[in-house]
Amino acid sequence: MANSPQALKRAKQSEKSRQQNMTLRTRLRTHIKRVVYRADEGDSEATTTAYKEAVPFIDSAVNKGLIHRNKAARLKNRLNARIVKLQQA
Repeated sequence: MANSPQALKRAKQSEKSRQQNMTLRTRLRTHIKRVVYRADEGDSEATTTAYKEAVPFIDSAVNKGLIHRNKAARLKNRLNARIVKLQQA
């Protein structure tokens, strides 16, 4: 455990940020899964709606430093590719 007051404070801060990051990461994954599941069901409109709801969460995760901006771009590209593929079918 922390020996100095500064280390104790830092340990508390780290735990608080870890909890917040875990919550945000869970929400992010949930929104991504919603898009994937709707695409698997074959409903184009529901998939598009879920995608539009997921994009702000992905962008927010980048701004908060939770994920890298390249990963966010990759996620959005892959989700959008599912929508395009679904609409073509």
